[in-house]
Amino acid sequence: MKGRSSIVLLMFAALATCTATPPQAAIPERIKPVETMTTAAPAPAERIRADFWFSGSALQGGLIIGQAPSGTRMALLNGTEIPLTAEGFFLIGFDRDAENSFSLVALFSDGTRKDHYLPVAPGNWKIEHVAANPTGGAKTTEEFQARRGAELARINGARAIRSTSDGWRQNFIRPVVGRISGLFGAQRIYNGTPGSYHSGMDIAAPAGTPFIAPADGIVTLAAADAFTLEGHLLMIDHGMGLNSAFLHCSELLVKEGDVVKQGQIIGKVGSTGRASGPHLHWGMKWNSARIDPKLLIFAS
Repeated sequence: MKGRSSIVLLMFAALATCTATPPQAAIPERIKPVETMTTAAPAPAERIRADFWFSGSALQGGLIIGQAPSGTRMALLNGTEIPLTAEGFFLIGFDRDAENSFSLVALFSDGTRKDHYLPVAPGNWKIEHVAANPTGGAKTTEEFQARRGAELARINGARAIRSTSDGWRQNFIRPVVGRISGLFGAQRIYNGTPGSYHSGMDIAAPAGTPFIAPADGIVTLAAADAFTLEGHLLMIDHGMGLNSAFLHCSELLVKEGDVVKQGQIIGKVGSTGRASGPHLHWGMKWNSARIDPKLLIFAS
């Protein structure tokens, strides 16, 4: 697709410019899927290896695509192995409160290694200081406590699924048109005591408004019976540890195990669960890191 190689840079313009020039033909359509996923042969020992490449600078709440040096046998992030594609691409998501630097290591078959330290810029969150005590939220009931354990087990089980979807390579699109009524990372400070921060992006829309898949993926959870907090919850795995969750739906139009395509209608906006009005809460995670969906879409 013409010109799509530059789109990746535009997508991360809020984060900064690229740290190095990517290999030619490495990135059309965010990163173009390859047809054959064979294991890359290790580079000869005498070959000068390139450094890590990144699609943008690291930011709290952000997501970057990286590519390991050619011939990398294994890549470690803060000492933990991260998945690599055959071309050496990988994802890293940065939690809202991520530390200010990460360590990357590329290990090679000849026993050598390349180290890279990745600085993480602070996010810009909406912080509201309130001269009052927190309300404590909605009260729990015995029914809530009895149901919540099973609900959390289903959510955690869905997030543990690792599909082969290539949705993570795409430019994400907005799931529904509407006013952004809640920002990721927003937080109230009550008399100096921080409350919980908002873990996703809320988009206000009338009840029953259809919403679409922001990228390709596989449905890992479709709660036909409304959960106590999330209501009718829909979760989609986009591959490489990246997943989306859509809360408070009035109706789900896909089921667990379905393969969905970007732009496909997958549900309808609602106010099920604990919601003050109809809206779509879109949350995203890379492994255990919560990330800001707004940073992955162009239109805001």
